[in-house]
Amino acid sequence: MKRILKEQIDLIRPAKKELLEIKKEVNLFVEELKKEVNRGKQKGDVFVGGSFAKGTLVKKDKYDVDVFVRFDWKYEKLSELLVKPLKNLGKRHKWKVERIHGSRDYFRVYFSDKSYFEVIPVTKIKHPREERNVTDLSYFHVPYIKKRIKGLEEDIMLAKTFCHAQKVYGAETYVQGFSGYALELLVIHYKGFKKMLKQLIKVRKDNRLIVDPEKHYKRKNDVLFDMNEAKLQSPIILVDPTYKERNALAALSRETFERFQSAAKKFLRNPKKNYFVKKPIDVKKLRKIKGEFIHVKLETDRQEGDIAGTKLKKFSEFLIMEMKEYFKIKRDEFDYNDSKDADLYLVVESKREIIRMGPPNYTKKLRKHIQAFKKEHKKTFVKEGILHAKIKVNFTGKEFIQKLKRRDEVKDMGITGIKIK
Repeated sequence: MKRILKEQIDLIRPAKKELLEIKKEVNLFVEELKKEVNRGKQKGDVFVGGSFAKGTLVKKDKYDVDVFVRFDWKYEKLSELLVKPLKNLGKRHKWKVERIHGSRDYFRVYFSDKSYFEVIPVTKIKHPREERNVTDLSYFHVPYIKKRIKGLEEDIMLAKTFCHAQKVYGAETYVQGFSGYALELLVIHYKGFKKMLKQLIKVRKDNRLIVDPEKHYKRKNDVLFDMNEAKLQSPIILVDPTYKERNALAALSRETFERFQSAAKKFLRNPKKNYFVKKPIDVKKLRKIKGEFIHVKLETDRQEGDIAGTKLKKFSEFLIMEMKEYFKIKRDEFDYNDSKDADLYLVVESKREIIRMGPPNYTKKLRKHIQAFKKEHKKTFVKEGILHAKIKVNFTGKEFIQKLKRRDEVKDMGITGIKIK
């Protein structure tokens, strides 16, 4: 295990020379941004966050650095305050500037071939409870982690790389996984990557784990009464040490967590480097499963990233739910790579015949509905006073999808293309 982890760190740790180059770029960009932001009436404080600020940057072909601009509480449309300063910077230095839509729009500045900056406007607040948007809390997260991270930087890098490879990294709706901040808190709390894995695999399907790093609550169950119910649906409730009413893992779904647990158990049993490498979906293996193999290419016109990913993921879930009436879903795999399209791979098996429930068969008021149901379905029967119909499934999964894509509700879901490959 030690050898595997050391070898992996050597692969993912950026070289000192590379870090110095990034640091120079960050310093230059921050200085330029400070000057430009403070030219106008709406002054803003600039600070660097994310992995770069915490010293846990993982080696990549292209680095992204989070830069936050804090504006006074009196301003509401914060994104608009950055439009002119970034436009001026882009013109002066020939940097491409892109606006990214979200709960609060932010900006991507393509600084060089090696790095780009995500410039995020936030509200200047004194206490986390005053937050208007989750990004406002980053100002409190960075110093908290930096004070406690010493000696665990490599463990955090390993945790992020492992989760990214297992497709469970990110709080976006289409991932429903571990955010970077949540992983940092867990590694610090359990004092290491390996120790974190060992503790998290112990969580049973019917249980929830409550992690309270700063012991904000005298009894762990008090969390369940103090937090908003919507924040308590995740398999792990991670009390944000900087804001006790927030679950830092509220986005984590049970499905994603179980996928993480499965990979963690296998890795602990038989440590290998390939657990840190993102694998493409094994289409050949899927084709070998008994049933009908279907590859669907989904397209949207929404902005790449969280918005497009969420639309595509939600539609794939809708498609699977619709198919479940007529088919057993033996396998489903969703693959999205920050673009305007996604791949959905399915292996289905026809149910051959299904029973559909109709209206009660004993009231005159429902005569029209009863007649309509009998007209629509040839084989009907009454069971416990309710009309039922036997329906033959005489179509394939591909034929079902072809018919589904013509429905009006599909167009309303932001999907512009459904191609069966």
